[in-house]
Amino acid sequence: MINKKKILPYLLVSPYLVHFMLFVAFPVGFSIVLTFHKWNIISPMEFTGLNNYIRLFNDKTFIRSISNTLIFLVIHIPLQIIVALFLAEILNQKIKLRGAFRGAFFLPVIVSGVVVTILWQQLYGYDTGLLNRLLTGIGIGKIGWLTDPNIAMASIAVMATWKNVGLYIVLFLVGLQTVPTQYYEAADLEGANHLQKFFRITLPMINPTIFMVVILSTIGGFSLFIEPYIMTGGGPLNSTMSAVLYIYKQGFFYYHMGYAATLGLFFAFIILAVVMIQKKFIEKDH
Repeated sequence: MINKKKILPYLLVSPYLVHFMLFVAFPVGFSIVLTFHKWNIISPMEFTGLNNYIRLFNDKTFIRSISNTLIFLVIHIPLQIIVALFLAEILNQKIKLRGAFRGAFFLPVIVSGVVVTILWQQLYGYDTGLLNRLLTGIGIGKIGWLTDPNIAMASIAVMATWKNVGLYIVLFLVGLQTVPTQYYEAADLEGANHLQKFFRITLPMINPTIFMVVILSTIGGFSLFIEPYIMTGGGPLNSTMSAVLYIYKQGFFYYHMGYAATLGLFFAFIILAVVMIQKKFIEKDH
């Protein structure tokens, strides 16, 4: 006779196990196998050994795409933290319509990324974009926000910050509201000003929140795809070609599925390494 008490735990976890096997373990395992093959989806897979890995380290465009992604992160992460923390500090004060402002800042987060990208594409337009029309109206020349290789990625980083800042405002608000008020009261008695309280109390106390925001921003930045895909297609001169966009093109434009899998696996290790480095230098024990 089957013991129901012994089998019940396995029944409860079985949906997750099935999901894990079908949507995590199998795709990852198949991708690893695929890195040693040449496959265009239509023809049978052809074993090529380490050819895909050799090609990877000689692919200047992929190296450029990683460089572009890192440039995006260098601009996006500090900008994201500064803007989100600044706005969270303001929205944590007792101001009128505080709830409405919080909702307004969070609104872009729930709007489709495609919609936001198309909107900013119109704002960045060289001839008819609102930003250049404002600049010409005050006597400043037009700027190639998306056509100048030197500033195209920075322009995308600004747009991505606007899109995601609402989420990080909420996270910082939660962190700020967990700081004990006794610390601020004691600092007031010592005559500390607002900046001193911010750097000596607020920042150290919300360090775990900052760490979380950095990690989430990093992972989000490494997955940069929609913005360059719609706004620039990776141009001009591959200056906005993100790593994910390049992997996508290799897989679904050129049907180099084995090579795309190799790029994806290598890129996953890069993300892991960056996150571990961030964890070492940012996270602190309290």
